[in-house]
Amino acid sequence: MSILFLLNDAPYGNERAYNALRLAMQIKKDSPDTIVRIFLMADAVGCAIPNQHTADGYYNVERFLKGLIGKGCEVKLCGSCMDVRGVTESRLIEGTKRSNLAELSAWVLESDKCMVF
Repeated sequence: MSILFLLNDAPYGNERAYNALRLAMQIKKDSPDTIVRIFLMADAVGCAIPNQHTADGYYNVERFLKGLIGKGCEVKLCGSCMDVRGVTESRLIEGTKRSNLAELSAWVLESDKCMVF
């Protein structure tokens, strides 16, 4: 099975990115063979910026993304969304990659399920 998570919201300010990533982590825990892919677009490209400091006891999106990447999940970002926000590839969490709508389209068509947050 293949599941695509499409995130649109900033990493902090609401809990959509957090909820998407913790669900992705739970799926990998419950079903390690499931292919989980994550595509960040719009303000969600901010999820892939490292070294964002959160208050003690508060979730940290970078840790979730690194954990998912460590479990073999692909994490890609919309290139035009990066450009409009001034996010460069050199500023991304290691293991995340710049992408485009053509690749997102391919991922959607290959996926058994697509979760949008």
